[in-house]
Amino acid sequence: MVKWYAREFKDPMMVDPPAWFKTFIFTEIVFQLPFFFIAAHVLWKGLKNNCWIRVPLIVYSTHVSTVTMTICNHVLTHDFSNSDYPGPETLKERLTLLAVYSPYLFIPVILLFDSLFSSIYRKETFEIINIK
Repeated sequence: MVKWYAREFKDPMMVDPPAWFKTFIFTEIVFQLPFFFIAAHVLWKGLKNNCWIRVPLIVYSTHVSTVTMTICNHVLTHDFSNSDYPGPETLKERLTLLAVYSPYLFIPVILLFDSLFSSIYRKETFEIINIK
């Protein structure tokens, strides 16, 4: 499946990842993946007594979006002609691969803005909830 994906979307980073990409994979497995399940549970249950999750959500979403921006920059600017595996050559191929990675950028950015600006984290909201 990985080879099919790498061939179909011309993503050589999946079959022969550079060292910097391996560090991103490591941090994703060690930190992001476990936190994802914790955050999903807290968000599913509601934020009524769980405002402590706001700062970790901000850190998590900032980290994920920063990592993804780095990957997107690599996809758009790297010369893949010297790669052992075929990479994107045309702008259309680069944009197609960028579209594969785009949800990993847009969803954390939405989560970041929600964590920063949502009224659920304001104290008045909790007072209203407690009164009801």
